[in-house]
Amino acid sequence: MTAPRGLERVVDRRGLREFLALTDRLYAGEPRFVPPSRQLVRRWWRDGVPMYVLRDGGTGAVVGRTTLHTDAALDAKLGRRCQLFGLTEFTEAAARPLFEAIVAAARAAGDRDALFGPVALLPNQAGGVITSGYADRGFIDSAWNPPRYVTAYESYGFRRRFESDTWICPVSAAADDPRGADQPGIDPRGTDQPGADPDGAELRVHRGDVRRLAEQLELLRGMLNASFAQLGYYTEISAAQLRRQTDGLAYLLDESLLLYLTRAGQPVAFVLCVPDISEFVVRVRGDLNLLHQLRLLAVRRRYRREAVLIVKGVLPEYQGRGYQRLLSDALRRNLHAGGYTTLRSTYVGRDNPASAAQYRASGGRPLHGYTFYEKAL
Repeated sequence: MTAPRGLERVVDRRGLREFLALTDRLYAGEPRFVPPSRQLVRRWWRDGVPMYVLRDGGTGAVVGRTTLHTDAALDAKLGRRCQLFGLTEFTEAAARPLFEAIVAAARAAGDRDALFGPVALLPNQAGGVITSGYADRGFIDSAWNPPRYVTAYESYGFRRRFESDTWICPVSAAADDPRGADQPGIDPRGTDQPGADPDGAELRVHRGDVRRLAEQLELLRGMLNASFAQLGYYTEISAAQLRRQTDGLAYLLDESLLLYLTRAGQPVAFVLCVPDISEFVVRVRGDLNLLHQLRLLAVRRRYRREAVLIVKGVLPEYQGRGYQRLLSDALRRNLHAGGYTTLRSTYVGRDNPASAAQYRASGGRPLHGYTFYEKAL
């Protein structure tokens, strides 16, 4: 590679195709890398998210790419003005030139204190770098990268932030009564069965319903924002952001894997899992166009052996009462009844031992070490 050119902003569809095609070349024949949805990346570009490529100075080939964006809410949460970067991929030789170009762009802006990423577009949406578990494949809504990415970031002076782990758990038949002595008195026979808290309040587990999906997702959004507000990286998800993040969920959803708990009729806890279509996404290189969606619908039973836990939470005022464990028991029963054999989870912070304990109790293990990176300017 000869001396690279500076960052070049993607301004037309040809540039966008080159931006997307970089991972096709970097990960050709690599089934562990699951590319992001091309439709989502294109939508971000149309919405004005600044996307850049780095070219080899001799051949003109794209050797690196990134987004460069900001978010006022995350700045307030982190207590510094961050230059965010995301969808960041690079050849081995292009790592330092790409980082230098990102630093130069952030300094030229004149009002940034630090770099933070990779995020797409925020850490509560997607992004991150895996730091271990490279032999295990990635999966939807999670990262996979070779070890050289960690070496590149850390040799350039980035430091780890919000270290976490993804998890993998076997799905096995639930015990006759998986609650344990400290669990609420809900009927263990399945979802939608009423039970009662020790104070007499009715507890009920509800399933997802494709016909009411928009309504149920809005209900989950309220619980998600409240239960995650205490996390250091989390910024509130708007209704518009949620619609974009869940676009196409209806054709993928297994209704028995979206569960929420009501107490005296009020929602207090939730869990959202989806069938793991990672192998299909790899096969179509992240292109979930209408034709590929129809193909997926035709063979969706093939992808109902493994599942991905996207997110779960409990309203802060009801944490510590065993509600999440209750939902986890219901989820495990539904997974087993549906023929699933494996559950993967998106990243869980190492400062959140309660969530990790639930995975360990079900025979799970950490899958990938996970981190974001920050560098002061």
